[in-house]
Amino acid sequence: MLSILDRYFLRELAYGVIATAVVLLVIFSGGAFANVLQKVANGSIQPSVMFEVLGLQMVDLLSTLLPMSAFLGTLIALGRMYRESEMHVLASSGMGPRGMLRPVTLLAVVATIVVGLVSLWLGPLSARTADQVIAAANKSVIAAGLDAGRFTELPGKGGIIFVDTLSRDGTVLGKTFLATDRTDSDGNPQVRVVSAKSGRMYQESDGQNRFLALYDGWQFEVPLAADNWRRMKYERNDASLSSIVDDDEDTDPAHESTMSQLIKAGTPDALGEIVSRFAAPVSTLVLMMMVLPMSKQAPRDARYGRLLIAVLTYFLYVIWQLIARAQIIKGHLHTSVPVWILHVVVFGVAAWYFWKQNTPRRVKGAA
Repeated sequence: MLSILDRYFLRELAYGVIATAVVLLVIFSGGAFANVLQKVANGSIQPSVMFEVLGLQMVDLLSTLLPMSAFLGTLIALGRMYRESEMHVLASSGMGPRGMLRPVTLLAVVATIVVGLVSLWLGPLSARTADQVIAAANKSVIAAGLDAGRFTELPGKGGIIFVDTLSRDGTVLGKTFLATDRTDSDGNPQVRVVSAKSGRMYQESDGQNRFLALYDGWQFEVPLAADNWRRMKYERNDASLSSIVDDDEDTDPAHESTMSQLIKAGTPDALGEIVSRFAAPVSTLVLMMMVLPMSKQAPRDARYGRLLIAVLTYFLYVIWQLIARAQIIKGHLHTSVPVWILHVVVFGVAAWYFWKQNTPRRVKGAA
């Protein structure tokens, strides 16, 4: 059963964590949105799935965002209580370190469980789903900008296309009309008009180039400066659409794998990914331990002094994890033991410093 003080602490800490998470989410979403927009401009992501992909990427980013939010939000909330002398009043009323430790521990356990779920399951699932959405969109003429019942600009090819019906997945076309501008072998401009009873969209084996396969129709080639137009009946006629530009350098197959696939693979990449996934919830617990001694300050201390130290400490902690993971992926480290030693050492130092802060000092010369 939580006491009144426990509920008060939890409410203040939760407000701080949520506010920090919202601010960080806005900052992270800005960078992610710019990245998605660049891929849309390059043609590797269709505009129709842009926001869906952005949302899935933001879910994947939660494993990074939530530990930072829990750390900074708790630090800001406890720092405010120290500066406004609330902690000193509570201490004079008999509340010892355990009074603060209990609600922080409860919040840390909840945050660790949430981060663990995101890191081990929801994040990789979101990454896989985002790739599947992009791949499905690139195979669909609907996502490529075409629609049934209206004239539409041919994606990337300077022409127009009209289809009377489209399948639900946008890969099978009904009656089709296609008109494009082109230049013949003599350099003369001409218009090519193609009609078809049906069609379908397909990709090359490398997944980069997209084509429309048109069946049972007529093709007319009309020179703009002459009257020697040509008419040709065909059974199949292929027209190319804009190519898919795959510039996604951030794609990490290991990150999109399930835990069972990573364990089965046994490669350095898989081991590095496993270490990274388990590091997220463990880091949350370690950071919540670090926040206890780091939040203590005097009422007249600078508001952002401790925050600056905390941010630098956080980045040093994360950088050491990234270095260890990089060494595992490169094959220089064949075990994850150094990473766990780092977590244990940081947690132990934070716990020792918190204990030292709250231990009454002995008077020199006292018996």
